[in-house]
Amino acid sequence: MQIHVIQPGDSLTTIARTYGSSVTDIVEANEIPNPNNLVVGQTVVIPIIGSFYWVQQGDSLYSIARRFNINYQELARINGIPVDRPLQVGFRLYIPQRPKVPTETNAYVEPRGNTVAPALETAAREAAPYLTYLAPFSYQALRDGSLKEPLLNNFPAIAEANNNTLMMVITNQENDQFNDELGRIILNDMEIQNRFLDNIVATARRVGFRDIHFDFEYLRPADREAYNNFLRKAKNRFQQEGWLISTALAPKTSAEQEGAWYEAHDYRAHGEIVDFVVIMTYEWGYSGGPAMAVSPIGPVREVLEYAASEMHSNKIMMGQNLYGYDWTLPFVQGSIAKAVSPQQAIQLAATNNVPIQYDTKAQAPFFYYTDAEGKRHEVWFEDARSIQAKFDLIKELNLRGISYWKLGLSFPQNWLLITENFNVVKQNQG
Repeated sequence: MQIHVIQPGDSLTTIARTYGSSVTDIVEANEIPNPNNLVVGQTVVIPIIGSFYWVQQGDSLYSIARRFNINYQELARINGIPVDRPLQVGFRLYIPQRPKVPTETNAYVEPRGNTVAPALETAAREAAPYLTYLAPFSYQALRDGSLKEPLLNNFPAIAEANNNTLMMVITNQENDQFNDELGRIILNDMEIQNRFLDNIVATARRVGFRDIHFDFEYLRPADREAYNNFLRKAKNRFQQEGWLISTALAPKTSAEQEGAWYEAHDYRAHGEIVDFVVIMTYEWGYSGGPAMAVSPIGPVREVLEYAASEMHSNKIMMGQNLYGYDWTLPFVQGSIAKAVSPQQAIQLAATNNVPIQYDTKAQAPFFYYTDAEGKRHEVWFEDARSIQAKFDLIKELNLRGISYWKLGLSFPQNWLLITENFNVVKQNQG
């Protein structure tokens, strides 16, 4: 597949002709929201086998081959050119499809309110073929060791139909907020803890969960070792059932990192105990903070490299957002940015006739616009370039895979590129 960035004067007709594709195939593959009003800087994924590269100043056959991880002699043979002939700037080379690597993928799905929105169930059904795990969010621990169940609707059936491992996500949330006192009770009161584990096992058997996933956050630093001991106990219990155990971890860069969200998460211990972890490498740009990329590649890399120094890389799943934010400027503390899907972001840029820019340091697209009331906005989101940068990082660091927060905001290019880069592992043990 080819990632093409819209340039001034581009049309889908000229793009299709350039790459030997069709307008229909490009529109359908990308679910392009603005086919007749393309935005400069917008990306489209061209659904072809392999890709093309136009020679730039300073390129050589060797440097291009190295960039795409292919033997330079093989690249010359494929393109029917002599190995020793200098390349002309602008010459088009065909780059064959690179080998896919096996990976695991997870996506959380979070029903809100009293019913599951049909669109959310549709999103789960559409994503499930590309997933190893499907994770309804969340079972909430109660102070007596029982569980408050989420809306499951047809999610178990969707998982079964697509050979997904159904993930039982369990949180220490009360009233949808993480609670350290609830965590303290579950982790330290052995009678309640045993009842809690009994209820988890009974529920998992009944529903068909095959991975038990603890997302315990905002724990007291004093409960760090209590959490580790709880996970050891849970691991032994779940192994008897043939289930996996996993945890969600805050994005740390050192074992000594301070803060309520970090101190009780012991990367090394989790790496030794559980089958895998999901590291929440997103929300640098968040709804209550100033405008910036949600998951800038530099900080993401720093967290993942630290994690890989504390545990084997094949236990690490990189967290990835499927959304961006629209901030009203200037940022005022207490204001809340609006979440937008990549598709909505593109439509916003098209409606307001503004170009999409790309921050090469953060590896993320952004743009500015002025609304009907004259207020200035800044939007950061994800596109094919930013997600490909994350996929390249997964391969470079030999990670287990990727975990998405969360389904429901459309990003079709992500799933196109999943197929291009990876063979998704299916390991339903049911």
